Amino acid sequence: MGELTDRKAIQRCHAGYCRQGAARGLVLAALVGASLSFAAVARPLQQTTNFDGDRAMADLRKQVAFGPRVPTTKGHEECRDWLKAELAKSCDSVFLQPFTHKWSRNDKVLPMDNIVGEVNWKDATTRVALFAHWDTRPTADQEYDAERAAKPIPGANDGASGVAVLLELARVIKAKPLDKSIGIRFVLVDGEDVGPGLDEMFLGATHYAKSEGRKGDYGILLDMIGDKDLRVPKEPNSARLAPKLTNALYEHAKAVGLGSTFPDSFQGEIYDDHLALNEGGIPTVDLIDFTYQPWHTLEDTVDKCSATSLFKVGKLLETWLRKSPVWKP
Repeated sequence: MGELTDRKAIQRCHAGYCRQGAARGLVLAALVGASLSFAAVARPLQQTTNFDGDRAMADLRKQVAFGPRVPTTKGHEECRDWLKAELAKSCDSVFLQPFTHKWSRNDKVLPMDNIVGEVNWKDATTRVALFAHWDTRPTADQEYDAERAAKPIPGANDGASGVAVLLELARVIKAKPLDKSIGIRFVLVDGEDVGPGLDEMFLGATHYAKSEGRKGDYGILLDMIGDKDLRVPKEPNSARLAPKLTNALYEHAKAVGLGSTFPDSFQGEIYDDHLALNEGGIPTVDLIDFTYQPWHTLEDTVDKCSATSLFKVGKLLETWLRKSPVWKP
C-alpha cells in the first residue's frame, strides 16, 4: 500500500488494516442477521474465570523486554525460544512451523517460525485454533518524523498483547482442563507485520492455512487487545466470512457480562490474519480494537496496555471454551 498522507482519513489501509465508513458495517449487519440460538439444553454459563490478568501482563512485559521482534534480529530469536518454552509448560506438545520470505525491501530471505502448542488435539472431536501474531513491525510508519518512522516499533499492544492472553489461557487450561471433546491449538504466527504492503503481510497465517493435517474446525484471532480503553465491536470481514461464529461469540460476551467491551455493533473493515485463515478453510473471527492511537508508532509501549483489558479477553475465551454444549461451526 502507498504512504498514508492523511492520518485522520476515514480509510486507513497502509499496513494491512483497512477502516471504512459505518455504512458498510450497517449493510453487513443486515446481511448477517440474528444471532444463533441453540436447541440443546445448556448448563448455566460460567461467569467466573481462573484467568489472571496480572500474569498475562507480565508476559506482555517480558516480550517487550526482548526488544522489537523483527525477523533476523536477536530479539526475535530470543523471544521465539522463550515463547516455545512457555507453551511447553502447559501444552501436550509444541513445535515450530518454519517458513521463509524474500523481503522486497532488501531482497534478503527472512527465516520465520510459527509456534504451535497443542492440548488434546489428536483425540478431540471439536478442534479450536487460537491465533495471535508474535512478530512486530520493522518500521514505525505512522510516525510523522522520517527518522522515527525508520525505527522498529516496541509492539506492546500490536504484537505482545494477544500472545500474552494465549500464554495465560494455556496455563489456565493446564490447571483446569476443558471438556475431553475439545482440542486446542495455540498458534503464535510470525510474519504478520513485515510489510510494507499487504503482499508481504499475514505470512505466518498464510503458511499455516496451507499446511497439511487438521488445522482447526474454527479459529479465534487476537490482535491489539491490550489497550487500556478496550472496545472490540464486530469486524465486518469476520461477520461476512464466519457469521455463525461471530454472532455466537458476541452473544456469549453479552451473556458473561462483557457486552460493553464486545458490543453488538460494527467497526471498520480490517485486513488481518483472519482473511488468509478463512480462505484456507478455517472459519475465523478477528477480535481487534483498531481505535488504538499509537498503532505503528514508537509509542506502542507497555504503559498503554492494561491487565484489566487482558483479563476481559481471557475471560471471554475461557468461558467460551467451557460452554456446554460445546459450540460447533
